[in-house]
Amino acid sequence: MAIKTYKPTTPSRRNMSVTDYSSLSKVAPERSLLQSLNKKSGRNSYGRITVRHRGGGNRKKYRVIDFKRNKFDVPAEVKSIEYDPNRSAHIALIQYEDGVKSYITAPEGLKVGDTVVAGTDVDIVAGNALPLQYIPVGTMVHNVELYPGNGAQLARSAGNGAQLMALEGPYALLRLPSGELRNVPCTCMATIGVVGNADHANVKIGKAGRKRNMGFRPTVRGSVMNPNDHPHGGGEGKSPVGRPGPVTPWGKPALGYKTRSTKKASNKFIVKRRNSK
Repeated sequence: MAIKTYKPTTPSRRNMSVTDYSSLSKVAPERSLLQSLNKKSGRNSYGRITVRHRGGGNRKKYRVIDFKRNKFDVPAEVKSIEYDPNRSAHIALIQYEDGVKSYITAPEGLKVGDTVVAGTDVDIVAGNALPLQYIPVGTMVHNVELYPGNGAQLARSAGNGAQLMALEGPYALLRLPSGELRNVPCTCMATIGVVGNADHANVKIGKAGRKRNMGFRPTVRGSVMNPNDHPHGGGEGKSPVGRPGPVTPWGKPALGYKTRSTKKASNKFIVKRRNSK
């Protein structure tokens, strides 16, 4: 999928690009698979802001995606490839032979009219889903489950894929998009191929208003605040941080601060951290 640029009719247009949606099907979303989304604006159930810089943005409906792919050995035809405002990947509407419709994330190379199927004895082609133990070593996969039956949690965003490195006993060794090597139970489901719309990473937003439409509010730098608002605030003119390194508004180190618990149960499944030498 290509990226479309504009003539520089305004300063923001000069630095703006959008995904070329010409390859998507020109259809409305499947109404039976839509759900309403309420605005949270970064607030939790107590109404307190837990994620800053969120709010506003266009209204959007949630598309119910089938991340479990547990309808085994029933072929499904791809009816359309559609835009999804809730994720970076595109989605594919599939219809099973028994008439049931569902959405899946569209892998690279999937086209309208293709047939996809989930099971233990299916072809190794993009869009088909299998338990990891039935996938050849070296295959690129996406939408990988972390726990059997829980639904896909790994390698789901546009252009991402994990590589199956080895099958050892009850575990499959995966190289995740971050570079981390991790053991996953070999009974977990995974979909063949990599997620489509890889050009998503190269899109330039171009102007602040487009980011506001996406539900983001402005971020204020700590160095322009007063000392009572931020540790970086105050001073005459442009002042340095005045500490060994930058910190958050609450005084925690902002760069490279380790937050993962050393007692976390899943540590034993991580063979190599993403940033280890």
